[in-house]
Amino acid sequence: MNKEGEKRDIAVRLSTAMVAGNLNTVHPETDEKPIIKSMDAVIGYNGKPVVSGMNFEIKEGEIVALIGENGSGKSTLIKTMIKEIPLISGSIEADGRDIRKLSAQDIARFMAIVMTGNIRPDYFTCYDMIASGRYPYTDGLGRLKDKDRETIEEAMSLTGTEGLSDKYVIDISDGQRQLVMLARAIAQEPRLLILDEPTSFLDIRHKLLFSEAVKKLVNDRHISVLMSMHELDIVRDISDRVVALKDGKMDRIGGTSEVLSVTYIKELFRL
Repeated sequence: MNKEGEKRDIAVRLSTAMVAGNLNTVHPETDEKPIIKSMDAVIGYNGKPVVSGMNFEIKEGEIVALIGENGSGKSTLIKTMIKEIPLISGSIEADGRDIRKLSAQDIARFMAIVMTGNIRPDYFTCYDMIASGRYPYTDGLGRLKDKDRETIEEAMSLTGTEGLSDKYVIDISDGQRQLVMLARAIAQEPRLLILDEPTSFLDIRHKLLFSEAVKKLVNDRHISVLMSMHELDIVRDISDRVVALKDGKMDRIGGTSEVLSVTYIKELFRL
């Protein structure tokens, strides 16, 4: 396979399999229709439940954080939502549509994901990687139109990655790479951005830069965010609501002041 063919192949996998300012701003409560609604959802692997009875909603422009011990089901929920693994029972709706009935392209146009570790192709520049976010909107050959290029430039501006355009993905730092992957997700123009431990291996500076970029994205574009994180300081700073998973169930859901109390966190993490 030549270099261009490899780029298209990786872009497909990124867009399907992977979808496969002020940090203290708080979004006001709204009566808007939720873009994600889970009703008695049971999630797990090979028919064996990891979490049962999941009932929650994500509204437009809302940041919802998932917290809990390793193995509590945070990544399992994310994998279910992007259809990497099947929903066992119950339902999860994306903008009123059952996710089980959505095609890979539907999923890629509705949601984008940024993970801790991502594909690092040898032949991708940072611009190539960000541009791959436009794949769900192209003709299948990855050919970009003027609208696509404008969207890519906007995503790079929003994340401060313009200076990385010509650098190869394998040659930049982990912090820079996560900002590039965030820019790629933004270029995908999702209604929902999913973040799966995106700052786990970043230094303090890049954690702050990443958090600021996410908050700016929500404020500017009013998209929704579902993020799984262990960094409770970031969760407290940028989340509107928090979902805590424990012992195979949703143990608590509420605002940061309610869920992130010292007493409850000790209970949740068995400290």
